[in-house]
Amino acid sequence: MAKTIYDVKTVVLRKNIDEKEAMNIVEEKKTKPFKSLLLRPKNEDIHVHSLKLYYECILMVSGKYIADYYRKATYSISVDSNVNEIVLGDGIFPVRSKSGFTKAFGGKRGKNKVDLKLEEHVFVEEEDELIFDHHGNELKFPFKINSKTIENYPKRLLEKNEPNVKKPELTYAAAISKLQFQLKKPIEADVRNINDEFVLRDITEVYVPIFEARLIGPKKKVGIIRIDAVRKKIL
Repeated sequence: MAKTIYDVKTVVLRKNIDEKEAMNIVEEKKTKPFKSLLLRPKNEDIHVHSLKLYYECILMVSGKYIADYYRKATYSISVDSNVNEIVLGDGIFPVRSKSGFTKAFGGKRGKNKVDLKLEEHVFVEEEDELIFDHHGNELKFPFKINSKTIENYPKRLLEKNEPNVKKPELTYAAAISKLQFQLKKPIEADVRNINDEFVLRDITEVYVPIFEARLIGPKKKVGIIRIDAVRKKIL
């Protein structure tokens, strides 16, 4: 079976802190991973083993689901009290039988009801986008993408830092399948002539610069601090 080739757009967000600023944040917060109810280590008890810059992928897929089909439907209309049935094309639709309650309060001149059993031609169009972190978990996209927030040569930058690039663990096909499932609403049971189509709009890989510090604490316990280099915040 031939492998599907997708047209994927690559975006790399610009970091807003450098390694020195990241290290200052780590030094200030390095006791946090080791704190507990019984343990309050001092700064001097914790050693920064390493600080590395990673580029983690956020995968975005967007598309549209289009469908049309016929479904059975009943329309009720009011007619004069002296109408016994309605002829519509080849169909004959008798008036609805009145209950004793309706006869008592409506009288002989009360309106009659006719139930028209017809078919509706239904058209459906749904568009959406799903966003996944590099582990494949859905999330809300917290960044702005414009000319000021992205790198000019994303692929070149990723190639240069290839060992520290975290590609998406979720395959494109799996992400698209999740989007299709979300867009394709359950269709009523009593339908016919269903024509549907899924149109893939975009696949985008957005790489977020993350500083990751590996810490060694008391009893050689290992701790990790991760810093979002775009928003300057600890994750």
